[in-house]
Amino acid sequence: MNSNMTVTKRSGERETIDLDKIHRVIEWAAKGLTNVSVSEVELRSHLQFFEGIPTEAIHETIIKAAADLISPEAPDYQFLAARLAIFHLRKKAFGQFEPPKLFDHVVKLIELGKYDAHILEDYSREEIDILGGYIDHWRDMNFSYAAVKQLEGKYLVQNRVSHEIYESAQFLYILVAACLFAKYPKETRLKYIKDFYDATSTFKISLPTPIMAGVRTPTRQFSSCVLIECGDSLDSINATSSSIVKYVSQRAGIGVNAGRIRALGSPIRGGEAFHTGCLPFYKYFQTAVKSCSQGGVRGGAATLFYPIWHLEVESLLVLKNNRGVDDNRIRHLDYGVQINKLMYQRMIQGGMISLFSPSDVPGMYDAFFEDQDEFERLYLKYEADESIRKQQVKAVELFSLMMQERASTGRIYIQNVDHCNTHSPFDSKVAPVRQSNLCLEIALPTKPLNNINDPDGEIALCTLSALNLGAIKNLEELEPLADLAVRALDNLLDYQDYPIISAEKASMNRRTLGIGVINFANYLAKEGVRYSDGSANSITHKTFEAIQYYLLKASNNLAKEQGACPSFHETTYSKGILPIDTYKRDLDKICDEPLHMDWESLREEIKTHGLRNSTLSALMPSETSSQISNATNGIEPPRGLISVKASKDGQLKQVVPDFDKYQYSYELLWQMPNNDGYIQLVGLMQKFVDQSISANTNYDPGRFPDGKVPMKVLLKDLLTAYKYGVKTLYYHNTRDGASDSHDDITAIEVEDDSCAGGACKI
Repeated sequence: MNSNMTVTKRSGERETIDLDKIHRVIEWAAKGLTNVSVSEVELRSHLQFFEGIPTEAIHETIIKAAADLISPEAPDYQFLAARLAIFHLRKKAFGQFEPPKLFDHVVKLIELGKYDAHILEDYSREEIDILGGYIDHWRDMNFSYAAVKQLEGKYLVQNRVSHEIYESAQFLYILVAACLFAKYPKETRLKYIKDFYDATSTFKISLPTPIMAGVRTPTRQFSSCVLIECGDSLDSINATSSSIVKYVSQRAGIGVNAGRIRALGSPIRGGEAFHTGCLPFYKYFQTAVKSCSQGGVRGGAATLFYPIWHLEVESLLVLKNNRGVDDNRIRHLDYGVQINKLMYQRMIQGGMISLFSPSDVPGMYDAFFEDQDEFERLYLKYEADESIRKQQVKAVELFSLMMQERASTGRIYIQNVDHCNTHSPFDSKVAPVRQSNLCLEIALPTKPLNNINDPDGEIALCTLSALNLGAIKNLEELEPLADLAVRALDNLLDYQDYPIISAEKASMNRRTLGIGVINFANYLAKEGVRYSDGSANSITHKTFEAIQYYLLKASNNLAKEQGACPSFHETTYSKGILPIDTYKRDLDKICDEPLHMDWESLREEIKTHGLRNSTLSALMPSETSSQISNATNGIEPPRGLISVKASKDGQLKQVVPDFDKYQYSYELLWQMPNNDGYIQLVGLMQKFVDQSISANTNYDPGRFPDGKVPMKVLLKDLLTAYKYGVKTLYYHNTRDGASDSHDDITAIEVEDDSCAGGACKI
């Protein structure tokens, strides 16, 4: 290329292009990486340079040239591209590659209104200088390219209108730690901050979007999941809508339980008018959800729940699909269908399901969650009562309609409400679990609000993080990580603001946490076991036993220091009942792994001292945060050894972790012959997890005659999941030959922002 070509600097001045400088930067970024070519990156970049090219465009061209070279043969280009992107990002943020001193940086960003002024009130200059000494800015070089683009797009403090960026990743990590441990005693907090900084910046603990994007800023709402229950009155419906708007605007993902709303044609005010049914109010909720963009981090999203026996269920099941007209479709919500044992029995026995309006069957809706025997008694009683309005449908036809809609939209989710209450940390008689969230891993008590300031309502919040199973060498390493995660998230409950009193009251009383995992597929690959053949059953049992044990132990230790949560008496833990006591015994037939932890001693400690937190575990999808940690999503098998994620930044290639060592050990999604092995693993995890699990079902039509997945296969998987105690089912994924290459090396995924709020994308 022409070495006399000129470039345009930010000031508008022109100068001759400095090819040596470009060479030095690429050479620096390639240091220590294998199978990458500096000259190839230069060649591809030079071809795209033009006379007068802005200096910013030069950086972006070089970065893209390196990113385009990411391949199974040369996966380290993802780190070359990342380092070039970090270099560019720091130049934008600081005007130079070397970051400023932490204290100077904090002062500047507080003056700009980007950081919380409390940082300088809580910490002295001397302490901040000590924290600055903990920072290892070279850890920025461990990010993959996809991670840097996610940081730049979602997490780093910035002006989303002008696209100015104000910080780099290590400032993010140290200041999140400082804010979360600010109220700890001065003699101990620096040690906790260092340990938490080290754990998060080396990817051993993964943080969700609301924490990464929000902690250290003046916006103080960091719960990923918000569960709102709606009553059957206009006041409650309006309060629900107002609550949705408040929380969507603050990055939260929403679950709405609308199952109490009476059916079309039900009498109002003793027959003075008849009810317009569910659809107008569901549309009202959709409008509330879509009214805010979550500060540019995500668009709002929610999942709405209703029981399968609702009188309008046949109209509700089709709300998501592309057929019909706007009057009878509400496509921008996802839906969760609530089922229990009696409904499954009706299907298995070839029987009928009777549909009712909840308003016509006193006590039955509450019993659906609180007491399965009482629900069955009332259900049979109302079925036999000819004076009560009802409709009967064949159970198998109703379940088939549900599964057909689940298959065609991917977004009709399943909640087994009996498992959510019988295998639960809450006493269902006083604190029933009636709903989940939009990613279906949260299972917490709620109560309807009669107005936005109703102190008797209960909005459930859950604060999330995850342990990186790929970053540990043995299960004992989980104990200090569990302790750090529990302490940090528990502190967050006191640190954040609560826009609604019923959410604050519930959070302070229950102190619910949801700690999950990322990189499970990498963990299995290292162990040489597979999802599909039962070989991973024992290690999954051992691993999730250890996780739940260490989380409970951490919360128990915290209770000894700071007291049990005020509503501890509403948990089954308070009675000495643990997850190992209430799981589905069908699991024993597929895994005979014994318990390895000292559960009896822990049981006595919990009965004596309590727990600081009503819940500790939930397995979330972790779509975005797993990318930050260069890890595989949550518990999911990867679709390809290289994933190409289509996002607003273009196509981002990410290679599975430890590709060079374990590429042949990974079992990829579409290599799995069916869902059986995966469902077994989810059941074994659910044995220990006290909330729920974002568990997906996956189907390759090419495996079946005529390229169609038979309904009996869908129903079999649904029943298998129920049999093994699975509480919730999330996405239904169907293989599309156009989006997955036939060799399963590369898979294209569309980055899905439906899980908005941070819930899903922790």
